[in-house]
Amino acid sequence: MRSDSVNKGIARAPHRSLFKAMGFIDEEFSRPLIGIAVSKSEIVPGHLHLDAIARAAADGVRLAGGVPVVFPVIGVCDGIAMGHEGMRYSLVTRELIADSIECMVMAHSFDAVIYIPNCDKIVPGMLMAAARLNLPAVFVSGGPMLAGRRDGKPLTLTTMFEAVGAAGAGNMTEAELYALEEAACPGCGSCAGMFTANSMNCVTEALGMALPGNGTIPAVMAARLRLAKRTGMLALEVLREGRLPGDILTAGAFRNALALDMALGCSTNTALHLPAIAHEAGIVLDLDLLNRVSEVTPNLCRLAPAGNDAVEDLAAAGGVPAVLKELSKKNLIDGNSKTVYGVLAAAYQNAENKNPAVIRPIENPYSTAGGLAALKGNLAPEGSVVKRSAVAPAMLAHEGPARVFDSEEDAFEAIMGGRIRSGDIIVIRYEGPRGGPGMKEMLQPTAALAGMGLDDKVALITDGRFSGATRGAAIGHISPEAAEGGPIALLREGDIISINIDRCSINVRLGDAELQARRRDWKAPPPKVTRGYLARYARAVSSAARGAIFHG
Repeated sequence: MRSDSVNKGIARAPHRSLFKAMGFIDEEFSRPLIGIAVSKSEIVPGHLHLDAIARAAADGVRLAGGVPVVFPVIGVCDGIAMGHEGMRYSLVTRELIADSIECMVMAHSFDAVIYIPNCDKIVPGMLMAAARLNLPAVFVSGGPMLAGRRDGKPLTLTTMFEAVGAAGAGNMTEAELYALEEAACPGCGSCAGMFTANSMNCVTEALGMALPGNGTIPAVMAARLRLAKRTGMLALEVLREGRLPGDILTAGAFRNALALDMALGCSTNTALHLPAIAHEAGIVLDLDLLNRVSEVTPNLCRLAPAGNDAVEDLAAAGGVPAVLKELSKKNLIDGNSKTVYGVLAAAYQNAENKNPAVIRPIENPYSTAGGLAALKGNLAPEGSVVKRSAVAPAMLAHEGPARVFDSEEDAFEAIMGGRIRSGDIIVIRYEGPRGGPGMKEMLQPTAALAGMGLDDKVALITDGRFSGATRGAAIGHISPEAAEGGPIALLREGDIISINIDRCSINVRLGDAELQARRRDWKAPPPKVTRGYLARYARAVSSAARGAIFHG
C-alpha cells in the first residue's frame, strides 16, 4: 500500500508518533489509509452540512476495514460572489482545488481518496485532481437544495436574481422582494435548479465516478447519508479491485457525460469544465464534439431555469439512471463504460421513468437536439456556448445592434437604468479568463433582463460566462476573448450582430477588410490586476474554448 511509506518500518517511527498524536493506534497502521477531501465550510449553503456527509463516508470506510482521514478543500459560493469583485475569484479556484488536493494526497501517501464536493468549481476541481493523480477514487456530493415554496409555486435562486430586475422595473415592491428572499433558499444543499453544481454532480454519475443518486438525492434526506456510507465502503472495494480513474475517464465516458448533459439541459459551464477534466485524463474534448453529440441527443428535461421543475423533481422521477435509460433506447449511451462500481449499464438497467412530465420519453423530447450548442463565426472563430434549452423560441435566430460595454458593471447599470431596448444585443467584453481576469459569471444582468420581461427580446454575448441559473439568449465563452484581440474587442456601438442558434452561428456584419483595419487600430488595455493570484492566473490561463486550463 502507498501508506506503507509513511507508517511502516523502523525509519517511520517519527511518522507514527505524529499519527499517534492524533489518536491513531497500532492496529490502524495495517489498514488502508483513505483520504476524504471535503469542502465543508460555513459560507456556502451547499457545504454547510458536508461534515455530516464526511462522517457517514468515514463510517463506511471503517465498516469496510479502512482508516478514514478527513482534510479540507476550499470553495467559493458563486451566488454570494455574484455581481461584484468576488466573482473574479470563483473560476480561478478550480485550479487551486486540483493543485491543493494533489499536494495533500501525495504528501501524505493516501491509498485511495473519497471526494466530497458540492457547488460550482469544487466538483470539476476535484474531478481534475482525481484524473491527474490516477489513484483509486470515488465521489459523493452533498446533494441539491430543496426548492423554496411560496403560494404553492417553486422558488430557486434564479427567482431571486430575476426579482431584482422586476423590482428595478417597478413590477415588484420591496415587500414582495423580501418575501421571496425569505422563502427562496430553504436550507442546505446546492441551489435547487439544473445550475452548474447540480449539472456537474449529475455528470459525475455519467462519467462513472460516483454511485447512482449522487446528482439528485436532496441534501437533507437520510438517503444522502446512506449514499455517503455506501461510498465509503466502495472506496475499499475500488482500492482492492484496482479500479483507477484512468480506466474510467475514457473518451467513451466523456461522450456519455455529454449525452446526459444534452438530455438534462445542463449549465453552459459544463462546456468549460468537461474539457478541463478531459485534459487531465489525457483526452481532447473540443466544442466540435459537443455539437456532434448535441445533434443526435434529444433534450428530455426542462429543469429550472429552463422550466419549473427542481432537481428534487428529477430525483423523484428516477434521477440520472432514468435519463440514461431513455438515452440507451437509441444507443446514445455506452453501457459498457467502466465505473467505480462496475459498468454504467448497472446504474440504469432496472431504472424506471416515474414521471414522463419531468423526464420526457425519448420518443417525445422537448427538442431533437441537445440542451447546449457551440456557436462559431467571424465574431467567435474559436467558438462560444449557449444553453439552447433555456432560450425563448423567438430568440433562436436574432439580428440586432450591438450595445457595447467593457465591463459587467457598466452593462448592468445600463439595464437597470432602462437604456436597453427590445432587439438590442448587449456585448460585455474584457471579462474573459485573462481579461477579467477570472471569467466572471453574468447572472446579474441576464436575470435583470428576465425580471424586466426582456429575456425574449434582447440577447447578451460575452467573453465571460453565465451561471447555470441564467436563461435567455445568453451566449458566453466568446473566443478568442477581447483581451487577446479577438473580434469581440473590435466591435463598436451599433454594429449589426446576427445569431442563429439552430445553425450554430454568430457573426457581425463586417467584412474582413474592416475587421483587419480595426485590428490595426486596436490596443490591448492594461491589465486590471497586477499582483496576487489573479495576476498569476491571467498569465497562465488559456482560452475558454480549451476549458480555461493553464498553458503548458
